[in-house]
Amino acid sequence: MAKQLQSIAIQAPGFFGLNTQDSPTSLSEQFALVADNCVIDQFGRIGARQGWTYTSDIDTVADDIVHISEYIEADGTTEVISASDTKIYKGTTTLTDITPGSYTVSDGNFDSANLNGVIYLFREGSDPVYYDGTTCDEVSAHADYSGTVPSGDIVQSGFGRLWVAKTDTNNTTVYWSDLLTGFKWDTGSSGSIDISKVWPNGADEITAITIHNNFLIIFGKTQILVYSGADDPATMSLADTVTGIGCIARDSVQVTGTDVLFLSDGGVRSFARTIQEKSVPMRDISKNIRTELTALANIETGRIYSVYSPEEAFYLVHLETNGSTFCFDMRSPLEDGSARVTRWDTLSPQCFCRRRNGTLLIGQTLGIASYGGYTDNGNSYTMSYFTNYIDFGQPSNLKLLKNLKISVIGGSSTQATLNWGYDYSASYRKKTFILATQVIAEYNIAEYNVGEFNGGVLVNRPQVQASGGGQVVQLGVESVISGQPVSIQRLTAQAIIGRTI
Repeated sequence: MAKQLQSIAIQAPGFFGLNTQDSPTSLSEQFALVADNCVIDQFGRIGARQGWTYTSDIDTVADDIVHISEYIEADGTTEVISASDTKIYKGTTTLTDITPGSYTVSDGNFDSANLNGVIYLFREGSDPVYYDGTTCDEVSAHADYSGTVPSGDIVQSGFGRLWVAKTDTNNTTVYWSDLLTGFKWDTGSSGSIDISKVWPNGADEITAITIHNNFLIIFGKTQILVYSGADDPATMSLADTVTGIGCIARDSVQVTGTDVLFLSDGGVRSFARTIQEKSVPMRDISKNIRTELTALANIETGRIYSVYSPEEAFYLVHLETNGSTFCFDMRSPLEDGSARVTRWDTLSPQCFCRRRNGTLLIGQTLGIASYGGYTDNGNSYTMSYFTNYIDFGQPSNLKLLKNLKISVIGGSSTQATLNWGYDYSASYRKKTFILATQVIAEYNIAEYNVGEFNGGVLVNRPQVQASGGGQVVQLGVESVISGQPVSIQRLTAQAIIGRTI
């Protein structure tokens, strides 16, 4: 008597994101073991990330753009300021060199802050630079300059002044400017504080400063200090401390509006949860990839930088030497408080900047690019999603796959490959196919979803007759992204359950 087929259907495959932390044999089918160049879209489906396109004339730039920030004028208008390792630029289409004539840019990895219609660029070991919409020059050359501006690596604007830390000779002092100006450092209410005696758990060094919920937050590598009353620095007081958690990368700190995210030596952390628990949290934002991420971060010899985009609802953190960008979906947490995460391995950003209008800018090797579309500056890239290991509820029995079916949203004329393998082997059997063509011109353009898209969303349901057998099964989908979005709605597998092995 022929044995009946047993089916397993994975709805919203990969919805829980990557999990490289837990045993793959005990994971929910909605976790993924591979999710490269993917995002979790607003409908809860795993799909392709968007790509990037140069917005600047690449002939005007001779080397990498490693810093991008937004200058905010007093009337609220904005302008993009960027830097390479040799020059400072303004603009997005044409990059105009505004490097001061007597100034040498030796490292463009600036930190920046806006105050009272002026943007300030700081880099450890270099004289700070300002731009006021007309003039770009050294802070010390300004007519209103007084005192000695610290050549710090960290600058933050808040409570009506600049806050600076981490000079080339001092990693434990925070300096602040006079009120409403970054040019006066010895008059009015300017001053400094040495926090070397304040660290609750012994010596540390300042790695980042941010302002959140009316607190001045000073990060060390393994500790955090929280000051209240910083609107009057002379009388501000230490309101809270956190030990065992700190920030290991200045540019990993991002304020989301309701929280602060940062990279610690134990993974990506939530400041709000850290303060609430008053100890090292058992749960963290990057819980499901903690070992992998911390191992990479702790051996990283290059820069680590990040961006938060409320429009895309993600927090990106990039490790330069490794070349990986981890994408944390911030729409809603999983039950354990962690975020859904995917990995991008072909974006190759040099820096990030989210503009006030919501545009996400990316520094690239020849200029400034913007996030959007579904090519990397006209080049295709590969999206990969692989399930965890599936045993059909009978871990001791042989499984003989017979039929595989996927439901794919979008992907007109896109090449996709369905993979299946057995027993933890990376040797997969494959079937490649071309998704059907969508002929309606308005898809994914201005008229989509506003009444003129009458043909419905393109749905492909390719089927594959599978072969082979094993104790556990893994399925995977790879798609070449070349101008069209692709999302995976459903995976279905049918197998004969064989003898006990």
